[in-house]
Amino acid sequence: MTKPLSGSDIAQQIGDQFPDAVTDSNETAVFVRSEALLDVACFLKESLDLNYLNNITAVDYNDYFELTYLFTSLTSNHSIVIKTRCDERENPKVPSVVSLWQGADFQEREIYDLMGISFDGHPNMKRIFLWDGFQGYPLRKDFIIDVPGGGKATKQGVNDA
Repeated sequence: MTKPLSGSDIAQQIGDQFPDAVTDSNETAVFVRSEALLDVACFLKESLDLNYLNNITAVDYNDYFELTYLFTSLTSNHSIVIKTRCDERENPKVPSVVSLWQGADFQEREIYDLMGISFDGHPNMKRIFLWDGFQGYPLRKDFIIDVPGGGKATKQGVNDA
């Protein structure tokens, strides 16, 4: 079984290398500024041998997006969760980690396609599931759905407008 590393301990190590990168931490995760994500990820890959990206996911909290990364060392059998925020809703962007983990390619494209978050530095940032002309991002809470009978709906409720 993979041993989760302490978020607080890893936050200290990251803070020693990148003083302004960490915004918060707890026992399970480290929260970093999105601008520092690529530098932090590179540091963790090299210093902690986190050679495998398990997954990336994104959550829409209305006021901001939060991205969660789970990294694992296959040789040392430990893992860490890194989280970052994107406060911009109109044109959300975070750095791509494809240059460090090729497995991020489709995961970042999926997040772009369904949430609308772009990944700076991604070699092929285009939709992966939906067609090019599709309007909007269906996993956002403010995504508008046409309801039979002429109404509109979002994930937060149905409107008659």
